[in-house]
Amino acid sequence: MAHHYSGPDFSFPHGDPRVDHTDLFAFPVPDGTARSVLVIDVHPSVGINPPGPTTKEPFASEAMYELKVDTNGDGVADVAFRTRFSAANGAQSATVRRVEGDEAGGIGEQGDVVVQEAPVSTGSDARVTESGEYRFFAGWRSDPFFFDAEGALNEFQFTGNDFFADKDVCSIALELPNEALGASTGVALWHRILVPGGNGDGDWVQADRGARPSQSVFFSPGEEKAAYLGGDPSTDARFVDSFAHVLEHAGGYSPDEAKRVAATLLPDVLPYEPGQPAAYPRNGRALTDDVADHFLTVFTNGTVTGDGVGPHADLLSEFPYVGSPHGSYGS
Repeated sequence: MAHHYSGPDFSFPHGDPRVDHTDLFAFPVPDGTARSVLVIDVHPSVGINPPGPTTKEPFASEAMYELKVDTNGDGVADVAFRTRFSAANGAQSATVRRVEGDEAGGIGEQGDVVVQEAPVSTGSDARVTESGEYRFFAGWRSDPFFFDAEGALNEFQFTGNDFFADKDVCSIALELPNEALGASTGVALWHRILVPGGNGDGDWVQADRGARPSQSVFFSPGEEKAAYLGGDPSTDARFVDSFAHVLEHAGGYSPDEAKRVAATLLPDVLPYEPGQPAAYPRNGRALTDDVADHFLTVFTNGTVTGDGVGPHADLLSEFPYVGSPHGSYGS
């Protein structure tokens, strides 16, 4: 898995598939202009625990989907894009706010509106909203992640069966000028999902977060998972020892080497230098990057280097780039 099924025992965080972060992509627009595309995927259409289709409603109206941007390497956001959804007459719409400075590193709903009441797509056609210098899409799409998940759960005995080939996710895609990221050089990206904490307005609980594929699923078992999903890149160094322990057992690393490799996986952010070609894990992540093979090579210390699965053929050549959905979501 990428970040799918990040709750306990391959379930959904807080038991809600709509707040399950699955993937984060960042890449320059193909035409060479000084613009970038950020794609956040959430809500797998099919669950493992419990098995079967999830729900047709794409996003949780009570939640906040927040893309964080660190411009100076301290693990604290300097820019944030906050997406909230509202529902009326059986349809959802999205509003995106951009906030910078100290407020971006905290929790809140403030920010300048950059996209307002954009319609959410539930069918095959991508309903794209143009708003000033921004292009926005939100809705059901074909899951671009490719991986033999069943082989991974069978002690890495792969058959080349792509579990995600006919599955869907809900995508939030944003095309924006590079300057909106807050820095002309490299930045660090991650996504988190907040849900109401139950103590009135302004009380938020972080249900999920992620940037690098597969880390929460394979490196944060048991009681530590909740701490990891609720954590922040600025304090991710606390997980180095537990990551190293997993690497010792899974990949046969020596203790010193396991700790060295674990330190390269944290903090859990996606480095991205706008204008440079996307190539995971060095710079951003393209929709065709084989992140599963990279993960397997690191996790097994080179014993397993691939699952025999390649990129999906249904990607689009234009925004929002993720393909039309298969209709695998429930009712």
